[in-house]
Amino acid sequence: MTSKKRTTICSFFLFLYFFIPFSISVAAQEETKEEMRIKVDLWTQQLFLLKGEEIIKMYKIAPGTEELPTPIGTFTITEKSKDWGGGFGTRWLGLDVPWGTYGIHGTNKPWLIGKNVSSGCIRMLNKDVEELYDLVDEGVVVEIDGPITGFGKGEFKNLSLGSKGNLVLLVQQRLKLMNYYHGEVHGIFDKETERAVKSLQAAHQLPTTGGITEREYLLLGILE
Repeated sequence: MTSKKRTTICSFFLFLYFFIPFSISVAAQEETKEEMRIKVDLWTQQLFLLKGEEIIKMYKIAPGTEELPTPIGTFTITEKSKDWGGGFGTRWLGLDVPWGTYGIHGTNKPWLIGKNVSSGCIRMLNKDVEELYDLVDEGVVVEIDGPITGFGKGEFKNLSLGSKGNLVLLVQQRLKLMNYYHGEVHGIFDKETERAVKSLQAAHQLPTTGGITEREYLLLGILE
């Protein structure tokens, strides 16, 4: 065998030796990240990173206030950034909430973690959100569980044109089931939602204000 052939064969096996383990490692890492999901428990103010049903990490958080609650539901991470800064801390994980800009982020007020103080986002300690940031990719599912009808001053609050959030989403769903609403269920109290509420009110011989109060919650079966 010539020296040139021996060199070619050696180079080929060296390529296999280094490239294949690297490829397997990258594939395994990508598969692991795809299996990850985040669960946020607003009842206990905790965020869990799970792989399947196994809890990998657990963090304390600061969610929204009574008036500006954190959205409830299943969302997806659609943006990762290190550039938001200020009150958003050192990392930002944006969520695809249809009625506003919400995300998981750091904070410049770490002493408030564990309290309901945000404007609806999920605050974490900077060191915690930096760790989470490195563990998840865009596309990871985020399940947020909590009081869907609100809490404290925000529980069954009055709604009108321009209101946003889970309560609006519930109202739109019920109006759609009752064939009053034919628009998109997106949690934004728009003109079409107002029109549907007025139709509901007119059907029950009520003043057609277009707003939602306790009376309308009862009519919709959201409040009993």
